[in-house]
Amino acid sequence: QIQLVESGGGSVQAGGSLRLSCAGPEYTYGYCMGWFRQAPEKEREGVAGLHTGGGKTYYADSVKGRFTISRDNAKNTLYLEMNSLKPEDTAMYYCAAGPDLGGYCDLSQSLFGYWGQGTQVTVSS
Repeated sequence: QIQLVESGGGSVQAGGSLRLSCAGPEYTYGYCMGWFRQAPEKEREGVAGLHTGGGKTYYADSVKGRFTISRDNAKNTLYLEMNSLKPEDTAMYYCAAGPDLGGYCDLSQSLFGYWGQGTQVTVSS
């Protein structure tokens, strides 16, 4: 059973930065790992993804150039570096993981069978 634990959320003013961390699992080749978010009264959406098989990364258009996903395999930790934050980035952020689909990953939620409990990010204007 894969367990994922997020940390690093908080409150920040617009233009600020935060780094989210997701502990777990032990390095597993051929997995999709990602960050998703859900704002009040909105559907959960993919923010950034990473394929452990080759390190390829994926981003939602709304965060390209501002957010960076990375993984430290030695620490079994996934990160999301968030810069130039905007009020519309306010949401609960979730870490997720799942085996890739024949070497393929994207931000489709159906690929991710394991989810963390979430960490809140609030950006004030």
